[in-house]
Parts: sequence; structure tokens; C-alpha cells
Amino acid sequence: MNRIVLCLSLFLALALGGAGARADQTDPRLDQLFVQLHDVDGPRQARLIEQLIWGVWLESKSPTLQLLMGRVVNAMGKQKLGEALELLNSVVAIAPNYAEGWNKRATVHFMLGRYNDSIEDVERTLDLEPRHFGALSGLGLIYSRLKDEAAALDAFERALTVNPHLGQAKVEVKRLRRKVKGENI
Repeated sequence: MNRIVLCLSLFLALALGGAGARADQTDPRLDQLFVQLHDVDGPRQARLIEQLIWGVWLESKSPTLQLLMGRVVNAMGKQKLGEALELLNSVVAIAPNYAEGWNKRATVHFMLGRYNDSIEDVERTLDLEPRHFGALSGLGLIYSRLKDEAAALDAFERALTVNPHLGQAKVEVKRLRRKVKGENI
């Protein structure tokens, strides 16, 4: 129960914002959230911390960037991928050091079947935020689509190193290890 209280306290701190806190992958709140992500046992607590991390990654002190990212999320939710891509092109031009802009653009490229463009944007995301478990999981999905099972396995394993609570990544690692490394009979 103490962990739930701790998570809720963190949520309030994130929602209210810390004095001088920067939002995005450079936000100092992330270090503690990642420590907690590794310390929790239950899936509920892990999901709450994951949501907090995603919230920090998505935040920006720039009203323009906040507006654009809000429109991106809305367009993606409505499957208006061309519109989302145009907005994201603006986001990465305005804020080239904002990892979540690159990650969202990687996602849209993936959804459009532009896997090489998606890989490039994932790599930029990971240059800016090596702990981006969403980008690492996405990279695993891309390589799975490209039938590069060894690269997919590596990406999913890296994602689990950052966030050991990713259920689908665990499933993929188990499946891909059998294919890539073979099964003992």
C-alpha cells in the first residue's frame, strides 16, 4: 500500500510540476521514476509509473510545442496520419532535441509502413533518451516486420532492461529467442 501512496504522491508532483522542472527527456523527475519502475513488483504500480514517465516525456515548457503535440496526439487518435506527420515535421524542426517528437514521428512512419524512416527517428529518439522503452519496443516491432529477428530480439531485450514490466516485449523475447537461438530438444 505504501507504494501506491508513493506513486500517487509522484503523480501529484508531476501534475503540479516541480519548481524549475524541465519537461521532456531532460526532466530531473525521470531518474527517480525509472528507479521506482525497477523497484515495483505489481503491474498496476508499474503501469502508473510508466504513465507518469510518458507524461513527462510528452510535456514541454513551450506553449507552441504543447499545442502542436496536442494536435499530433489528436490526429493520431483519429488515424489522420498525414496530418500527424506534417505536424511532427514541424515539431522536430522547432525542437530537434525533444525526444518525444522524434518518437511520435517514428510511430507515424511505422503506421505508414515507412520502416527505414521509422528506424532513423527511433535512433534519434534513443540518442536523446536512451531509456525510451517505447522507442525500443517500437524498434523491435519494426525489425519484426522486416523479418530481422536477431535485431528485433536485441531491441526487445534492451526495452526490458529499461522497463522489466513490458508484457508484450517479454512475449516477443521468448518467441524470438526460440527462433534466433534455437530450442534445446
